[in-house]
Amino acid sequence: MSDIPTIESEALASIENAGDLAALDAVRVAELGKKGRVSGLMKTLGKMSPEERQEMGPKLNALKERVTAAIEARKAVLEDEALEAQVAAEKIDLTLPARPEPVGRLHPVMQVFEEIAAIFGDMGFAVAEGPDIEDDWHNFTALNFPEGHPARETHDTFFMAPDKEGAQKVLRTHTSPVQIRTMVEEAPPIRIIAPGRVYRNDWDATHTPMFHQVEGLVIEDGVHMGHLKGCLIDFVKAFFEIDEVEARFRPHFFPFTEPSAEMDVKCDRSGGQMKIGEGEDWMEILGCGMVHPNVLKNCGIDPDKHQGFAFGVGVDRLAMLKYGMPDLRPYFEADPAWTRHYGFRPWLTPSVSGGLS
Repeated sequence: MSDIPTIESEALASIENAGDLAALDAVRVAELGKKGRVSGLMKTLGKMSPEERQEMGPKLNALKERVTAAIEARKAVLEDEALEAQVAAEKIDLTLPARPEPVGRLHPVMQVFEEIAAIFGDMGFAVAEGPDIEDDWHNFTALNFPEGHPARETHDTFFMAPDKEGAQKVLRTHTSPVQIRTMVEEAPPIRIIAPGRVYRNDWDATHTPMFHQVEGLVIEDGVHMGHLKGCLIDFVKAFFEIDEVEARFRPHFFPFTEPSAEMDVKCDRSGGQMKIGEGEDWMEILGCGMVHPNVLKNCGIDPDKHQGFAFGVGVDRLAMLKYGMPDLRPYFEADPAWTRHYGFRPWLTPSVSGGLS
């Protein structure tokens, strides 16, 4: 054990001469690692007699402590030097002209979501949300879909694997389940819009397996079809930012509304452009109707006391019509060039008073 002073002297010299953190760590391993010199001496304590261990134990512990303290002190110095070198290397010359930084763009779908929320928010609608994965009752049964309806088939709907009881959940085919959840949880009067993603088994230039939808629901005393028409005409005028729009409501069928209608607006398709609010052609915009009494009953609302109307509109299709995008599929291809071309500045918040787009 006469080599303890020599080991200490060499170790301290190596620590002092370490020029960077990597070199210092190499010294630490050589002295204090599992196979290091100081660690090797510590292992010999177990082979010593009690008298030798009582004499050498304090000396070896003191050696280990002095080497450890020297390493920590040198480490602090080297870390300070490394930080100073990094700061000096990363300094910025503020006299240089600023470099243009790339600015992210808001996806057109999100812009239209915000525009719709601004319009209906101005009419007193609140925003409600729900899960993308739904059970049969919320997605079909409560909405008056009969057994055997085509929407319940796999060629239209994405079904999940059956659970232990054999029940299958689905990727919601519309945001109507949000209306059901709201009517179950809240008492009238109700005035909400339900934006979100929906899923159907379809894929072409105007249909995608996942798309975006906004549905609206009003449950109030004395509500009738005239209120529905006025609400939707005002929405179309505000969304397309036009002063007048000519609309027609064609009878249609939806399981959850009665009477039901599809809303068309006058448009002009000449010149390869779609112009809403002028021309002699018609363009179908959305579906709507008065909430079916069975739906109200399923949600615990007395249809003899309360009436309401509902509507649903495809957000992706509205974006196509307003901003001239001919194909739905690029919406989901994550092409930055496409987003730069069609995208919106994220800080330009739509408002009815200040302008939507």
